[in-house]
Amino acid sequence: MSVDFIGRKVLVTGSSRGIGLGIARAFAAADADLYMLADDPGIDTAASGLDARGYRADITNGPAITALLDGIGRLDVLINNAGLERLTPIDDAGFDNETVFRRVLEINVVGTFLVTRAALPHMRAGGRIVNTASVWGRVAEPLFGAYVASKHAVIGLTKTWAKELGPRGINVNAVAPGWVRTEASMRSLRLMAERSGVAEQPLLDDIISHQALPGLMEPDDIAGPYLFLASDLAVNVTGQTLGADRGEVPW
Repeated sequence: MSVDFIGRKVLVTGSSRGIGLGIARAFAAADADLYMLADDPGIDTAASGLDARGYRADITNGPAITALLDGIGRLDVLINNAGLERLTPIDDAGFDNETVFRRVLEINVVGTFLVTRAALPHMRAGGRIVNTASVWGRVAEPLFGAYVASKHAVIGLTKTWAKELGPRGINVNAVAPGWVRTEASMRSLRLMAERSGVAEQPLLDDIISHQALPGLMEPDDIAGPYLFLASDLAVNVTGQTLGADRGEVPW
């Protein structure tokens, strides 16, 4: 049993920055044959810095994703990390709010489905799929209805796909990060602070106070569970969601 990925082809979506880049760095350090995907120009710089192959695509574009995965060919590990976190309060009747709500679900749920479906023809027994959920996939947070719903859905898809793909020898699991210092989480913190009329730091201090372990995680801190679930150590683990939140939410 090993946590090195020599000779294994690994695709990490949403890996131009944040948690995805932290995951990609960990797989690169474990000698994976690394492929990185994101829908922003930063993916080129991120991939070149890790000696990986970088691709830019919108994961909600099914034909483009299918063509991309066909080009990669055999795939041993798929990390479905790409996602969108935005404020979508239920009492905002504006068209923009509805558009954002739909887009969050389209990326986080439909996009995850499309990438996984496109990858399956190229995965054999022993393949691993790891989805990025969230602690908000087990609890609720006011004002983030679309994101919370999407992460509940990711956990549901993880359980369903584990049953569907188990007979093919493919394990499907998820990681549910807590608060990690990323561009997306800090944007959410700022909006939450504005809505509640408090400063950002006291709000962050209050959030961290609910963790069993103190401190705010950095993107590199979250990579370990992904390596574990993608490795031979997790050969008997499937259909599970592993909380990585410093004890914020009891799983």
